[in-house]
Amino acid sequence: MEEIETTEPLPLPLPPAPGAEEYPALDLANSAIALPGGHHVDLLGTPAAAERWLVDRGLAPVDTGLAEMCAGLLRSLREQVRALLAAHVAGRPAPAAALTAVNNALTRAPAASLLHWDPARGLYREAAHPITQIVEHALAVLAASAADLLTGPDAERLTACGSTPCTRYLLRHGRRHWCSTRCGDRARAARAYARRTQT
Repeated sequence: MEEIETTEPLPLPLPPAPGAEEYPALDLANSAIALPGGHHVDLLGTPAAAERWLVDRGLAPVDTGLAEMCAGLLRSLREQVRALLAAHVAGRPAPAAALTAVNNALTRAPAASLLHWDPARGLYREAAHPITQIVEHALAVLAASAADLLTGPDAERLTACGSTPCTRYLLRHGRRHWCSTRCGDRARAARAYARRTQT
């Protein structure tokens, strides 16, 4: 499988899956994209790509200077959120490791800057590490979004895209089970081909 890591928009337009604009966690889960032909695009594959993803969603300021460790935390939360979504869609119990990861992200976000003392400055408040604080806040927002999605009224609409090889999730509207028009067209073409080969 060829992996494409990019800081640029995808070469083919791939709109957000239904529900991704309401639930940032759904958008996070869908940031690893399987495309036809064995191609794979990871929108969080590099620190620069992960930073752009956060900036585009208002979860980090421009020029944050995201490091690989922070991008790795984001990718790790994505995998745990995907595990929770997959279990929910399949009607299986939530994986314990995924629950722990989401709960850790929810509780790690600093609520305020800490109080410090310096002989020259006196008392002052400052984040322990601004970049880490930005990332922890983003992780908490994404984890809260996952918890809201999985426990709220939209949970019953959550489904996986019905077009192979797509691995994205969406909120179903009516009978629609595809994350995009392109996936819907591909699924309909596959069904038509199957009908022709059977006759």
